[in-house]
Amino acid sequence: MSAAREARDTRVVRDIRDRADLDVLLRRFYTEAFADPLIGPFFTEVAGTDLEAHLPGITDFWERALFRTASYGRDAFAPHAALHAVRPLTAAHFGRWVQLWRATVDGLHAGPRAERAKAQGERIALALLRRLAGPDAPTGGGDGGFVPLATLRLRTAAV
Repeated sequence: MSAAREARDTRVVRDIRDRADLDVLLRRFYTEAFADPLIGPFFTEVAGTDLEAHLPGITDFWERALFRTASYGRDAFAPHAALHAVRPLTAAHFGRWVQLWRATVDGLHAGPRAERAKAQGERIALALLRRLAGPDAPTGGGDGGFVPLATLRLRTAAV
């Protein structure tokens, strides 16, 4: 086993504890999301998102969602609706967002708050998709639940 892999395998993974943890998590997530070929253009081309300007507000959002400590008085739906008006957001886009979000959380944290962050991310993705595309929008799941693309690919491979 290489020294790098051994170091990675023995590191202690802890739960999301505070705003500083959220800052690291969100920076890593958005770095990946901006570079992603499927959803990156929504951030870089359509919205022209400046990560440093975006980060404090999105950190407030997640701090409120996970710790109930920050105030977040913005409309989280409005920017997504504006993007959707320019280039439609689909279940594939939200599924990819969920994949990246879950992978980023799992890569940095483990525990009840990490699990809540992943579950909340899926709920948010589904809610946004349904508000943007309508309540009957395809979500990838036969039972009406939101199914991330990774799960769909696994189901397809098993058939």
